[in-house]
Amino acid sequence: MAAVVGIRAWPRPVVLACATLLVAGCYYAAGRLGLSQQLIADGSVVTPIWPPTGLAVACLLLFGPWCVPGIALGALLVILSFGTIGAEGAGIVAGNTAAPVCAWLMLRAAGFRLSLSRLRDGLALVFLGALTAMLISSGTGVGMLVLSGELPTDHLGIVWLAWWVGDAMGVVLVTPLLLLLYRARLPPVSMRWAEAAGLTVVVCVLVPLIMYSSVSLLFLCFPILIWAALRFQLAGGIPCALFMSVTATVVARQEAGSFDGLTDMETMMRLHAFNGSLGLTALLLSAVISEQLNTRRSVERACVELVEALQHLNAGGSGTPGPPGGDAR
Repeated sequence: MAAVVGIRAWPRPVVLACATLLVAGCYYAAGRLGLSQQLIADGSVVTPIWPPTGLAVACLLLFGPWCVPGIALGALLVILSFGTIGAEGAGIVAGNTAAPVCAWLMLRAAGFRLSLSRLRDGLALVFLGALTAMLISSGTGVGMLVLSGELPTDHLGIVWLAWWVGDAMGVVLVTPLLLLLYRARLPPVSMRWAEAAGLTVVVCVLVPLIMYSSVSLLFLCFPILIWAALRFQLAGGIPCALFMSVTATVVARQEAGSFDGLTDMETMMRLHAFNGSLGLTALLLSAVISEQLNTRRSVERACVELVEALQHLNAGGSGTPGPPGGDAR
């Protein structure tokens, strides 16, 4: 508490500068993490999941537009890690900054709730924050690479698709997880802790076995994911989907399991389809269950209030004095 009070006493420019550096550092770390799991498709390097986009959208939703300089600086640091920046690098930085900002503006206009407790919130995050807004970053990035001559036009379509899907998956998988962690509170000890521990063991043991199986068994991941989303909503579905997605990406890079013997293009398409299905299932199913639970709680509260009101009326009626003695006739 004393540390928080001390920080609030700092001059506002100093606080903003420190916050900008913090956002930039987190963005850069997320970018390096995403680049560690690269794939080759049609001779080009692609990232199946790009975490910085999810981080940027989450920061904007939680803290507002002052995060924009930090996002831009983080994107610049990621580009500089490849070497000197040119005109195409500046364009990519601009696109990677504008896309999360547009996602934030569209989500705010749509009445997005950070709790993701309604189906409309999940749909808005997928279709506005991910699929629509990330057209900006992918289109700008690929366009700048083509204009600079670093990307042949015959590779344009596949690189754009991989870029777009990677950015969108960052929003679908990473943004809900960060929003969840920001408002996470330890629940009281109950039997659900045992179920959560059992689910964790099942996921950590079975998912790698499914991924590395020589027989294509990727579909077996979905019953586990549905279990996690039904019982624990976002707190179970999103971490489970992210773990499955990262494990599938690692297996795909090793050309093992269900990805053995596939061409680079087939590997990328199968991985994108699998990751996209995981993200949509976890996010939308969790939102539907949360909305139903909230509706049920609202109905239960209304019933309790109605019962209390009726009891109060009955108590008042029983205490009302009757007419004076004798027959009214």
